[in-house]
Amino acid sequence: MFSQLGDKLKTTFKGLTGRGRLSEDNIRDALREVRIALLEADVALPVVRTFLDRVRERAAGEAVLKSLTPGQAVIKVVHDELVTLMGERNEGLDLAARPPAVILLAGLQGAGKTTTAAKLARMLHEREKKQVMLTSVDVYRPAAIDQLRALAQQIGVGFSTEGSEPEVIAAQALTQARVGGADVLIVDTAGRLHVDSEMMSELSTLHGVLNPVETLFVVDSMTGQDAVNSARVFDEALALTGVILTKTDGDARGGAALSIREVTGKPIKFLGIGEASDALEAFHPDRVASRILGMGDVVTLVEEVQRSVDHEQAQKIARKLKKGKGFDFDDFRAQLHQVEQMGGLGGLMEKLPGMSGLPPAARAQVGGAQTGRLIAIINSMTPGERAFPAVIKGSRKRRIAQGSGTQVQEVNRLLKQFGQMQKMMKKAKGKGGLNRLMGQMKGGGFPGDNSFGP
Repeated sequence: MFSQLGDKLKTTFKGLTGRGRLSEDNIRDALREVRIALLEADVALPVVRTFLDRVRERAAGEAVLKSLTPGQAVIKVVHDELVTLMGERNEGLDLAARPPAVILLAGLQGAGKTTTAAKLARMLHEREKKQVMLTSVDVYRPAAIDQLRALAQQIGVGFSTEGSEPEVIAAQALTQARVGGADVLIVDTAGRLHVDSEMMSELSTLHGVLNPVETLFVVDSMTGQDAVNSARVFDEALALTGVILTKTDGDARGGAALSIREVTGKPIKFLGIGEASDALEAFHPDRVASRILGMGDVVTLVEEVQRSVDHEQAQKIARKLKKGKGFDFDDFRAQLHQVEQMGGLGGLMEKLPGMSGLPPAARAQVGGAQTGRLIAIINSMTPGERAFPAVIKGSRKRRIAQGSGTQVQEVNRLLKQFGQMQKMMKKAKGKGGLNRLMGQMKGGGFPGDNSFGP
């Protein structure tokens, strides 16, 4: 979501970091470019003005102008003010209430409330070990209730829907949640294409029936400043406790994330980062600011690895290597699937310091599409070929390329890359082997391999 804004800001600051000292003119010119970048990212104009005033005041101070690295000092000021703009810290769910704690989701039609309800339920069930029940009071959209019921079954949480009126369904679900010992009840409400009095009246009635501890506004991040305006209207009717931004993995420009907290005073609590039921990420302003400025986000990366890596599969591969058995294409495919679950290689690189500065062509080479092509090539191999890649010669390469919709050259590159991986795995065996391996890998990539470009 922030890639376009981040690229523009990094280009702007590149001219500052090489200078031994900065003048007020240098800072003024840089902030003019920052202003343009923020407006192009669809940040609300009053927010841009407030933000730049704070940055200008701090950047013109003696601590920056007399710094040994004034360019870096300015970037630090911008980082700190971005954090302040977005809320300074993550504000999680407040579920300190007599069970069941009710979470009411509101928002316009198409914002992704139903899938967000399922994502929240899965997160609370799997990570927080809560007993969760879902219910939908959307009696208007065809199959809305059936959709949430199917998602509840998929993630293994309870579901309730009894009655034909939204208030009746909500009251029955609350009763069932109490009787069933649920810790949390998540309520998916109906949306409209635009704000209207009928929807607001229904939401107010539901709020009175349920008395939720969290009333979250779910908004499509691609709507830009309209998201801020909608959040303000919903807050006036419901007293929101927070916001969830959806579709942040798309081509949204980031304006909503940078504006909502400043305009409404309501914290962004979560980001929807994909379609999968586990694609929900806590919103940490400091981490997001670091990503925007190309500083990486190692903490989030570590958390994703801990959640997504199949430790049993990793141990299985480790045992195979210890026994002297080779690392085969089935093992490699399993690793690629785990990388995809963490947002693909492109998503991982965004969180590594300095990697966001790679040119777009280099980023594309390690994007999700590239990972998918590798998996397609491996899937087109027979079990024997995956176990013994040395048998893959001319006619087999052509068959695999045709079956995977790729070119023979791509199959060749994968085989070359995989052969080098096997050599590295062999070097990792034995006492001190891993240390030797890491020493050879310094500088990035496989030893001597440039087959996939820079």
